[in-house]
Amino acid sequence: MRIGLVILPDERWSVAGRRWRKAEEYGFDHAWTYDHLGWRDLTDGPWFDAVPTLTAAAMVTRRIRLGTLVASPNFRHPVHFARELTALDDISQGRLLLGVGAGGTGFDSAVLGAPDLPPRERVDRFTEFVSLLDQLMRNDRVNFTGEHYRAVDARSTPGPVQRPRPPLLVAANGPRTLRLAARYGDGWITTGGKSDDEAAWWRTVAEVSARFTETAAQAARPIDRYLSLDSSPVFSLSSVEAFTDAVGRAREFGFTDVLTHWPRATSWYAGDEKILETIAPMLPKLRIS
Repeated sequence: MRIGLVILPDERWSVAGRRWRKAEEYGFDHAWTYDHLGWRDLTDGPWFDAVPTLTAAAMVTRRIRLGTLVASPNFRHPVHFARELTALDDISQGRLLLGVGAGGTGFDSAVLGAPDLPPRERVDRFTEFVSLLDQLMRNDRVNFTGEHYRAVDARSTPGPVQRPRPPLLVAANGPRTLRLAARYGDGWITTGGKSDDEAAWWRTVAEVSARFTETAAQAARPIDRYLSLDSSPVFSLSSVEAFTDAVGRAREFGFTDVLTHWPRATSWYAGDEKILETIAPMLPKLRIS
């Protein structure tokens, strides 16, 4: 079991830099940030972009892996994004984890003036996004023609540090995206289903985990499984007991990795930063217990 920490890009670097350094000092295996132009009621800011945030994080850390949770096709084109990822993987010396998702409705799409796509079209776009991004990160030259993306003799030199490409982690809950994760993913990310009841949420996690096991049965490779603990109605760092219980349950359902969030003063993921200090010495035992 590996344990990751999500740090929202909602503070200036004078504050955020300490958090990324502490994530490594505390002993987390990976650290992440959201890839949005604005997120829920935090859209009014402050809010910063994922790629330069992770680049800065790479410069103040040495060991911890760094990831996007999750990169969005709402506002990213794979050709340009692949160039950014190549640079980020180089600057971090091969520590990039590439989490990708289909992109939701709301601010990220509305701010560009485009209408929200219905679910089927969002998955169609996501399928092209993943396919093209995978090709760009593996190959020196790529041509691609789709309904949503095109690439004409796109170059990828010198390519990423990690070969054949950085680990691709596909966020998925529905049938089509689960198949996409099984086809392309080195890892699968889930938030479970929506529920205001903790026990009911864990049942949705068990259900989607079972569906992915069935979907991925034909994959000729191991696929890591990532669970975002804080999609539960109970914040995992609300107490030490809540965190240890959540990690234990995730392990029972076969997850290889879990993600929690840096506690914020108010609103989403509100909690006490001292909980992080308390659980840090416990991380080695939680990985193997």
